[in-house]
Amino acid sequence: MRQTPAQAHYMRTMAALAASAGSAADAHGQTIGTAYELQLAQLHQHRIALKDIKANERKAEAKRAMLPEYDAYLAGVFDTKPGTQDEVVATILIWAIDAGDYVRAMPLAEYALASGIKPPDNYNRDMPSVVAEEIADAVLVGRLKDQDAIAVTQRVLELTAEADMHDQIKAKLYKAAGWALLGKTNSQDIAMDAKGRTLQVCSAALPYLQRAMELDPARAGVKKDIERLEARLNKK
Repeated sequence: MRQTPAQAHYMRTMAALAASAGSAADAHGQTIGTAYELQLAQLHQHRIALKDIKANERKAEAKRAMLPEYDAYLAGVFDTKPGTQDEVVATILIWAIDAGDYVRAMPLAEYALASGIKPPDNYNRDMPSVVAEEIADAVLVGRLKDQDAIAVTQRVLELTAEADMHDQIKAKLYKAAGWALLGKTNSQDIAMDAKGRTLQVCSAALPYLQRAMELDPARAGVKKDIERLEARLNKK
């Protein structure tokens, strides 16, 4: 159920209070649930609903519809930036990526990575690895493309530059950054025609693909792309 403006204002205020004090009291002096606890309860209900959906596309659509219900709480978190572990922030960040809502996802990623927030319990990776791989996968399969793909991959590279993650994940992110510049996805013909890209684009994309190859030479899957780009640039 969508929140009314009054409910959204209440949730934002309570989130700010919860972040700074952990709880609040009503006019009768009775302790009331924090905004965090209320959102955890909402999150639990949404997870139950998602379990009944089998198709990934339908799950993404459902998450897209659910995301606005957390906006007021997240606004309160951003107002105070407590920097503490937050299951709601961690989950909504991943749901926003799943739903293709990068306008919501990127501020959450910046906050979560700066604060050291861990992913939900069902993930066996750290947050930098989760963000890097989820964004890379979105680019490689074509869910995130065009200028948005370029901007998002560049920002994620910046945010995770100092993170200690497996070479294979970092290689996938560099591959995604290179493909984003080239406008390529896995759904396209594997024999990308480098001739159709400008020299400037080829020159910009090549270092990302070379770095992906260095990090994961066996599985990066960019060898042919590198050869075509080098041939295009050397021929010119």
